[in-house]
Amino acid sequence: MAGTGTTVTYGELEDRANRLAHLLRAEGLERGQHYSVFMENHERHIECSAAGERSGLYYTCINSYLTAEEVAYIVDNSDSEVLITSASRQAIALAAAAACPKLTLVLVVDGVDLPDAVGSARVADYVATTSDQPSTPIADESTGTAMLYSSGTTGRPKGILRPLPEEAPHEMAPLWQFLNMLWRYREDMVYLSPAPLYHSAPQAAVNLAIRNGATVIVMERFDPTDYLRLVEEHQVTHSQLVPTMFSRMLKLPEEVRNRYDLSSLEFAVHAAAPCPAQVKEQMIEWWGPIIHEYYGATEALGFAACDSEEWLAHRGTVGKIVLGELHVLDDDMNELPMGTPGTLWFETATEFTYHNDTEKTAESTSPDGSMTTVGDVGYVDADGFLYLTDRATFMIISGGVNIYPQETENLLITHPKVADAAVFGVPNEDLGEEVKAVVQPLDGIEGDDALAEELLVFCREHLSRQKVPRSIDFEAELPRLPTGKLYKRKLRDAYWGEGQSRILG
Repeated sequence: MAGTGTTVTYGELEDRANRLAHLLRAEGLERGQHYSVFMENHERHIECSAAGERSGLYYTCINSYLTAEEVAYIVDNSDSEVLITSASRQAIALAAAAACPKLTLVLVVDGVDLPDAVGSARVADYVATTSDQPSTPIADESTGTAMLYSSGTTGRPKGILRPLPEEAPHEMAPLWQFLNMLWRYREDMVYLSPAPLYHSAPQAAVNLAIRNGATVIVMERFDPTDYLRLVEEHQVTHSQLVPTMFSRMLKLPEEVRNRYDLSSLEFAVHAAAPCPAQVKEQMIEWWGPIIHEYYGATEALGFAACDSEEWLAHRGTVGKIVLGELHVLDDDMNELPMGTPGTLWFETATEFTYHNDTEKTAESTSPDGSMTTVGDVGYVDADGFLYLTDRATFMIISGGVNIYPQETENLLITHPKVADAAVFGVPNEDLGEEVKAVVQPLDGIEGDDALAEELLVFCREHLSRQKVPRSIDFEAELPRLPTGKLYKRKLRDAYWGEGQSRILG
């Protein structure tokens, strides 16, 4: 653990994961059943997933920043029978558990003043309860997998359910083999994880690093200076980031950026959110051609990837499709010409359903059942490289014109006085919607009329007229999830009030 220096050896991880697997079996959880993990980046987080991986269970890692009501929804919707949490999340977890009648047990790491029960569930100390179990593997080991939830920025989060793997726990499934080759993982690498472990991308990266026997450094939370320091201190070779982390490191003072030796870095991959082209160019200039990008939804419908050289030759791409077969379709499910943006549909690379949500599964599936989508919009160029323009749910319809705000956001974030930016549609009696920007100024910069005008002029210089915001508001901090995803719904709700946009529901 980067902050505390706590170290967990592979032997300790093996023993702990086995003890938890035995406890889950003793609690009655058999292959295909569910449990949940709700904790911050904690030394016990990884073993909680590892136990499910070797006992044929679905484990759901829950966003550690959610409220009790939000946690209760996921625990109940996932059919979880056991909830594992930490002392720092204890109060929220116990409040959530009271509303989850399927729960039989809540385990708390380092809990204090624990009640005997809450709702239908017993409450117990995690370490004390698991320590009574054997440290040897359970007799009926089989491979489990994560059932993660979409972030829920445009509505209730949805559990993404895949069939359990057929491979034995010690075998590497085809998807893991594919990622292992793509990300160039190996046993003697050092992986730095700066993102929350509940999210699919860092969870997959850490899981794969551990499957290789690598050293993993987990940051409790991301700090740009700490990140650079840790690369030098631990001679980090591999890491996965999100674009906001790039932006925050690029905006450090020059003397801070140049203070640390980053020469050990071999492979830095980013995903999860669009990366402004200017930001990526600056990162490649700073770190060299070690920046890789991939595009893939948590649903794992398809996968695109590119390295630095490919990106520089196709500026703005998220890569070539390397898994799944892509179709770019209009609203009537007709194939669109090359270079024309449309909804991205994949001939499903991996089977999935939204857990307990047949309606949402049907919405995301083509009428013939052969293709699925998460609503991303983009196009493919003549060389087969994919470009994203936005999410369909964030499209603005202004005077009958479809406007995707991502390009405007990407531009604003590059302005030297801007720390973060969000662009979305707000009500306009004449046009239906108009383009609104909400900006978080850099520390020490005042968000006033003068800055608003400066930013509008900046947008007019680089964007077509319809993409330029009609107005700009300022906030001290924008609501971003720790995964890097902008929580637009919170911002938008302030402007729409009780009304519901037909686009941003």
